[in-house]
Amino acid sequence: MLFFISKRRISMLLGLCLVLFSCKSNGEKESHDKEDLVDNYRQDELSVQEGMQLFNMHCASCHDFNADIIGPNLAGVTGKVDKAWLIDFIKNPKKKIEAGDERSVRLYENYGSYMPAFEHFSVDELEALLGFIHKFSEAEIKSKKKRPGAITDPIPEKITQSNLMLVLEELFQVPASADHHPKARINKLAALPSSKGERLFIADLNGILYEVKGSQVNMYLDMAQQLPKFINFPGFGTGLGSFDFHPNFEENGLLYTTHTEPAHTQEADFALPDSLKVGLQWVLTEWKAENPGAIRFKGSKRELLRIDMMGTVHGFQEVSFNPVAKRGDSDYGRLYLCVGDGGAIYANQPQFVGRKDQIWGSVIRIDPLGRNSTNGQYGLPADNPFVGDREGIPEIWAYGFRNPHRISWDAMDAQRMYVSNIGRHSVEEVNLVEKGGNYGWPNREGTFVFDSGANTEVVYPLPKDDEGFAYPIIQYDHDEGNAVSGGYVYHGKLKQLQGKYLFGDIPRGTLFIADVGNVQSGHQATIQKMEFLLNGEATTFDALLGGARVDLRWGMDSKGELYLFTKYDGKVYKLVDCIEGEALSS
Repeated sequence: MLFFISKRRISMLLGLCLVLFSCKSNGEKESHDKEDLVDNYRQDELSVQEGMQLFNMHCASCHDFNADIIGPNLAGVTGKVDKAWLIDFIKNPKKKIEAGDERSVRLYENYGSYMPAFEHFSVDELEALLGFIHKFSEAEIKSKKKRPGAITDPIPEKITQSNLMLVLEELFQVPASADHHPKARINKLAALPSSKGERLFIADLNGILYEVKGSQVNMYLDMAQQLPKFINFPGFGTGLGSFDFHPNFEENGLLYTTHTEPAHTQEADFALPDSLKVGLQWVLTEWKAENPGAIRFKGSKRELLRIDMMGTVHGFQEVSFNPVAKRGDSDYGRLYLCVGDGGAIYANQPQFVGRKDQIWGSVIRIDPLGRNSTNGQYGLPADNPFVGDREGIPEIWAYGFRNPHRISWDAMDAQRMYVSNIGRHSVEEVNLVEKGGNYGWPNREGTFVFDSGANTEVVYPLPKDDEGFAYPIIQYDHDEGNAVSGGYVYHGKLKQLQGKYLFGDIPRGTLFIADVGNVQSGHQATIQKMEFLLNGEATTFDALLGGARVDLRWGMDSKGELYLFTKYDGKVYKLVDCIEGEALSS
């Protein structure tokens, strides 16, 4: 007998299809090749996160991946039933029952009811849902320990829309360095203050540093030509990672860059044990221009620092001087470098991260003009937190990061340093970083527990006696985005944005705004989403690029004005105005 059921009952029975997944019949796989399974289920970043949203909306009240709730736990379900059968059943269970499908009939007899049809799910939605279930359930099977309390929706509250709308103006397009998307792997834009007027530079990961004059984009430095071991593959972030000019560039001509080279190119200053495979090496280089005012670099170079990475991800991220520091300040001329965990958790080597005696997953601070480092190529500032600490690395300023992607300072307070940290599959965060702080990874992700020995695709609640970690001032989960693109506290000409932190999400291109002025470490600021006007029309980067991966980045000039740019097409936009919703509607 078929009947209508309440919304709550629908929610409870939605998971029934997954109950069916675990029952043997002619649709089951007795064994499978796990690599083939990965090929059969979508595992790309955006699909899995879309699947997570569908799961949280329709399935999470009944299921997780390590315990029975209303329905059974889902660990391994995609290895027990053919994918085609799962799709057919989710779309129309009644049809499967009436057709006499053995498993469907048996479950109907056992439960006395059937799951509502989900024929409104598109092919992409079904693929995304099953991709998420496959990825997370496989992670549970492979985990060393079965930890209860897994959270797939860490922050259920949705981010609201701001009544402010940015007005952007397209300035220029960087020349394509590839014949496919992303066309130009532009990764950092920064200004160089000059007595003759500001100079604007932008870097392409494929190895080219450009200077921009108006709409003209001119090559300043071709690193691939200068460095015979330079590589820009594999991975999203390899190549010319970042750059910054010494605050006295006009006098000393010093420029600093990071780039990748093959594993074992040279002996690393921070090397991995011989027992571990090295994925590649990241290198910090100093360039000295013969003529600091020249339109193209000509001069010498020297290597400052080289670090082994276990994998090809989460290497050196931003390198930057504190632009707010003044001559005579202890931070003036100090060079900061964000060092990722190198994929240590992927390699099942958590002992290399989250410790003051390991370089990986840290923000380091050096004096590039000094020579008292172990390798004699740079200086160790005396006020670094672990100078003189036998258990700490003197280069480290703060640690406990997975992938500290971007770093910026508040122009009104040089002590407020913001570091965005890209999460795994649950939480994105921005930290107000303080000297000597431990920001949690790999034991925390946002304000949640991450357990590298359990299911690494989920997070868990904090313990009651939680101590020893610093927590972010901004966080959002993967219902809202996938990888945080760090931004800036705005102090430009637009009054509505004064003191607000503007940032975004890398793959989706979503724009966010948060009031961080009075927020202290461990207290979360309220976040809102923002849209923008381009050529007089309201739009988003997702709409502009037709749903493709946006690869959003932010930049700031010496006047505090903001720029946004996308690797997908190499276009650069400037924030020129901000309109309130009321003004827009009128």
